[in-house]
Amino acid sequence: MSERRPAPGARVPLPKVIVVGLGPGGPDLVPDAARLAIAGAERAFVRTRLHPAAVVLGPEVVSFDARYEEAEDFDALYAAIVDELVAAAQAVVPGYIAYAVPGSPFVAERTVSLLRADDRVDVEVVPAPSFLDLAWDRLGVDPLAAGVRLVDAAEFTRRAAGDRGPVLVGQCHSRALLSEIKLALPDVPDDGSGPGGARTVTVLHHLGLPDEMVRSVSWDELDRVVDPDHLTALWLECVAPPVAAELVALEELVRVLRERCPWDSAQTHGSLGRHLLEEAYEVLDAIEAFDAAEPDVPAATIAHLEEELGDLLFQVVFHAVLGAEQGRFTLADVARTVHDKLVGRHPHVFGDVVATTPEEVAERWEVLKKAEKGRASVTDGIPAALPALALAAKLQRKAESLRVATPDAAGRRAEVAAGLDRLAAQPAQGSGEVLDASAPEVEAVGEMLFALADLARRAGVDPETALRAYARRFRGHLEASE
Repeated sequence: MSERRPAPGARVPLPKVIVVGLGPGGPDLVPDAARLAIAGAERAFVRTRLHPAAVVLGPEVVSFDARYEEAEDFDALYAAIVDELVAAAQAVVPGYIAYAVPGSPFVAERTVSLLRADDRVDVEVVPAPSFLDLAWDRLGVDPLAAGVRLVDAAEFTRRAAGDRGPVLVGQCHSRALLSEIKLALPDVPDDGSGPGGARTVTVLHHLGLPDEMVRSVSWDELDRVVDPDHLTALWLECVAPPVAAELVALEELVRVLRERCPWDSAQTHGSLGRHLLEEAYEVLDAIEAFDAAEPDVPAATIAHLEEELGDLLFQVVFHAVLGAEQGRFTLADVARTVHDKLVGRHPHVFGDVVATTPEEVAERWEVLKKAEKGRASVTDGIPAALPALALAAKLQRKAESLRVATPDAAGRRAEVAAGLDRLAAQPAQGSGEVLDASAPEVEAVGEMLFALADLARRAGVDPETALRAYARRFRGHLEASE
């Protein structure tokens, strides 16, 4: 009898794999459809027999447990499992193979994701309940309403340690993983939820089995009092460190203000500009008062600086919320951008560049910034609206970082003396209203102030701050005289 071949041009059916879920607990939770698919398969495989429902599988079902014991790289392991399943399916055409996985095939099953993306086989999935279904029931939580995030324990440190929560952490199969999770959140605050006010976490263990356990344990003892396995999960209702939580709360407040306050809802990036500038100057005032009181700073002065920094932060968050409303950027984008920029600007910290002095760091900084921004000059990006003394000092710092030749301290003192002489030779005006930038007296004062700014900078004094501090003291003198 000759072998039957497909007609020319006919589509050759792909080898078939039916993936079945074994459910979250014991044999009673295995769907009937899964049992039927396994019974009708030419060959059957199971990812692991370390699951209570695996007892429904006969001894002829092949497991991949041995591969897990030998594996050092899980990505390579999962790819090898898929290759073996594809080869087995190709060998039984026109029949099919069954592949059983714990829980639901759609939840935390990397091999299933790889199979479904593999164009060498036709994959059919038989759904099953997940441990998530039991978890929501035991916790009394609607995951959609609560905005729950599901994270694999092995990925927690990288993907969820900075989240606000709530988070359900699955597959906490070892105490080492529990320790990593605990250490990833060293600053979890006490919330009064446990004995003595200690922070607690809910452990869900063996859901759907006779020895099911759902209990709260102390955060500090998480990796000591729990004996976990692959059927252990953690419920973290709030995981954000205090800083993250407060920033999220502030961002949410700005959103509410935008929705409900007529003034806030009318603001734009442009209309907020003057408020940002005013808040920045108020922060400077608070910093100057703080520095003047060192080392014994009064509590009121500390509170004032904290308040003014908060007002400035509010402006930053406001602009970020506006950016998010316009679909342009978010507060997270702002934080990520400055984080990545600072990492890139510090190759002596995060790379192999050597810089041992502040001057070397500053010089390298200007080179990196110029290359990063694609600027023709290091002066590109310096705001023209900077106060004059601040602008002078910034330009002088740029010149120093590039090692541009400038007069030394003696030369600057000579420029100041020459400026005073030129001013003395000019007729007295008395009004302070000379507006012609080319007038001799304007040029003399400009040169003299520029020289003074450089002398101040060389002495480690910010000229803008120094003049503001002196003007503030003189203001107090005037008020006392009144």
